Amino acid sequence: MTYCVGMLLNRGLVFMSDTRTNAGLDNIATARKMHTWEVPGERVITLMTAGNLATTQAVVGIIDERTKAPGDRSPSILEAPSMFQIAREVGQTLKEVIAHNAEGGAQSNASTFGATMIMGGQIKGSAPRLFLIYPEGNFIEASDDNPFFQIGETKYGKPILVRAYDPAMSFEQAIKLLLVSFDSTIKSNLSVGLPLDYVTYGRDSLRFGRQGRIVESDPYYQTVSNGWGEALKSAFGQLPEYSFDRQPD
Repeated sequence: MTYCVGMLLNRGLVFMSDTRTNAGLDNIATARKMHTWEVPGERVITLMTAGNLATTQAVVGIIDERTKAPGDRSPSILEAPSMFQIAREVGQTLKEVIAHNAEGGAQSNASTFGATMIMGGQIKGSAPRLFLIYPEGNFIEASDDNPFFQIGETKYGKPILVRAYDPAMSFEQAIKLLLVSFDSTIKSNLSVGLPLDYVTYGRDSLRFGRQGRIVESDPYYQTVSNGWGEALKSAFGQLPEYSFDRQPD
C-alpha cells in the first residue's frame, strides 16, 4: 500500500508521496513513487504511483524510455501538445502494462496487477493541470470543486485535507497540511511510512520549485507530529461533556 497526494493551489501544484512498499509484514522496503520530467521554460511533469510495484515501475520505465527515443512510434510526454494528451498516453500505457501482465497464466487477473496514478504539471501556453489516472486507462481532472487527488491508503488523511484545504494557501502551508495528513495515515496504517518525498511547482514558472525528502528524524516533522496529537487532545478536552440526562431534541 502507499499514500500519495496531488494538490491544486492558486499559486501552482504540490505533490507528496510516501516510500514504503510491502508484501507482508516481513517484507517491507523503500521505493520512490514520485517521478518528474522537466524541460525548463517549456514544460514540467510529475507522476506519482500506487499499486503493484512491478506494474508502476514498468509504466515509468516505458515512459522514460520514450523521452530518450524521439523517433519511436509511441509519443513522448516531452513532445505531447497538452497535459490532456499526456494523461491519455500515461493511461494507455498503464492499461497495456496491466493487460500484458495479466496474460501470465490462469491464476492471474488484471486486478492483481492494478495501479492508479496522479499526474500533473504545466506546458507553456496553458494552465497547470492535475489528473487522477485509473487502472482502466481513463482519468479525471482536478477542478475548483475537486482540487486534490489521493491514491493508495486515502481514508485516514482525507478528513484533514477536506477540513483545512484552502486554494489560497502558500506552499509552506500546503506542506504543513500534507504532513499532518500523512502523519495521521502513518499512525493508522503500517503499510504507509517515511521517508516522504515532495515537490512544489509555481504557476507559469515552467521549472520545478522546492523538492526534498522528509525522514523520520526531521525536527520539523517531529514537531508537527507531536504538536498535532497534543492539539487534538486539547480540542477534545474543550468540547462540552455529553449528558445522559439531556432533553431529547
